[in-house]
Amino acid sequence: MIDAVYLTINDLEQSLIFYKHGLGFRVHHQTESTAALGAGENDLLVLLENKRAQRSLGTTGLYHFAVLVPSRAHLAHSLQHLIEMKIPIGGFADHLVSEAIYLADPDGNGIEIYRDRPRHEWPFVNGQIQMATDPLDVKDLLAEADGDNWNGLASKTIIGHVHLHVAQISESETFYQDVIGFNLMLRFGKSASFLSTDGYHHHLGINTWVGVGAPPPPADCIGLRYFVLKLEDETAYIQIRDRIKQADLPHEETHSGIRIDDPSANTILLTT
Repeated sequence: MIDAVYLTINDLEQSLIFYKHGLGFRVHHQTESTAALGAGENDLLVLLENKRAQRSLGTTGLYHFAVLVPSRAHLAHSLQHLIEMKIPIGGFADHLVSEAIYLADPDGNGIEIYRDRPRHEWPFVNGQIQMATDPLDVKDLLAEADGDNWNGLASKTIIGHVHLHVAQISESETFYQDVIGFNLMLRFGKSASFLSTDGYHHHLGINTWVGVGAPPPPADCIGLRYFVLKLEDETAYIQIRDRIKQADLPHEETHSGIRIDDPSANTILLTT
């Protein structure tokens, strides 16, 4: 569902060192100021250099993008490599449905690297999926690495989800459900919600942790430029396009798809 993430960064050379040698992405194509990276054939991350870009705090935008690896062993290899490269790790979590490592790129863009537990292991209470932020058993995870050499990200690695800072939870939920067509999977109190399609635990997280009513970031600042939602077929695309028009929401139709901002000025590109 999440096809790719486009980030504004300050120094392309520095970022490529981090994403290639630290995280294990491969460069698919590159210009003087841009680079498209992936693990298999598809672009998962596109870096857009702006030497004047600054980081903006206290605004809406990217909380983190999440790199989903195919197995626990792959997550263990990533962790082992991060430790060997002495890359700072911001935290770990066992979310019941997944296990996750958190860190940031050289510009402070948040990243989660995670593996999903099999769906039959996901906990439900009264039909409601359960997630948590429990401590991760790091020692047990590292045992999965089994001393194998680092080979970069596995070809089946994808962008599993995107987590955004928003200004208001309720209006963001309404937009992503009524316009984009996501289903609400879980609320964490009044400050965070998780939405998805096809029963996944979440393709999208939203939160107000930088403050309710947070303003959008200035133009061309470091952070999320936009993320790409790839729809399953032309029918789904047309249905969303029609809902956008019926709601009279500002948008742009291009050869690449429909570009639209959510209520907190986070930009989405809808494609098929």
